[in-house]
Amino acid sequence: MRNEPFGTRLRAAMDARGPLCLGIDPHQHLLDQWGLPDTAEGLASFTYGIVDALGDRVSVFKPQSAFFERFGSAGIAVLEQATIRLREAGALVIIDAKRGDIGTTMAGYAAAYLAEKGPLACDALTVSPYLGFGSLQPAIDEARAAGAGLFVLALTSNPEGPQFQTARTADGPTVAGAVLDGLRGLNDADGSAFGSFGAVVGATIGQTDEDLDIRGPLLAPGLGAQGGTVEGLAAIFGAAARNVVPSSTREILSAGPAAAGLQAAADRANDAYRTGLGY
Repeated sequence: MRNEPFGTRLRAAMDARGPLCLGIDPHQHLLDQWGLPDTAEGLASFTYGIVDALGDRVSVFKPQSAFFERFGSAGIAVLEQATIRLREAGALVIIDAKRGDIGTTMAGYAAAYLAEKGPLACDALTVSPYLGFGSLQPAIDEARAAGAGLFVLALTSNPEGPQFQTARTADGPTVAGAVLDGLRGLNDADGSAFGSFGAVVGATIGQTDEDLDIRGPLLAPGLGAQGGTVEGLAAIFGAAARNVVPSSTREILSAGPAAAGLQAAADRANDAYRTGLGY
């Protein structure tokens, strides 16, 4: 088991290094911008360049699994190695794979990503609750056993999201509200000051009437190039702003490939988030 629960480790990392979560999304246009080929070799150069420049500087990294999977087994090998190297550098890794299934299939995903000796063992995994919150139970159980965490889709910023997320359940709350309630219950049951079960809440959703205080982390993608702002985070999350894990990608990675450029961009973002979120 990891030495402490994910939530405890996440809070300590953000306090020490700042709250920035750096997305690693090897889009073809970013590889082109770095002068790299859109191949597994280019992917490796891109990814390891980020790891070497920022692995000991940024608290949290969020590689998007799809951009590694598109290169097949060679791409997955890069993701696996990058995760190992980032964790050795003292960073936390959230693999953004949005897995969601039932029973033994969900247990298989959990064994791959959350078990401490899993082949893609990371600190936390993004998951989808849209087969029912209870379908997440195998991942919840594995995360608790291994000291890992989950980030569950709740209020995403894509325009199609509200069709499901703001729909009302038979009991009355919205689907998103039911997900947030479920996460709050998990964190309260664990009794930690900062829980290990987080929600994904987009940085561009605007105002919401949902209670975002889930006593755990709130992963907020969509900052920078996607339109989310530091000021917007304070408006969306209110009293829960201190629990936000702000995720940015292109505004930082576009400053590469030179390590100095990446470091300066990450430092600027971290300083802005520290101030805006009340660190």
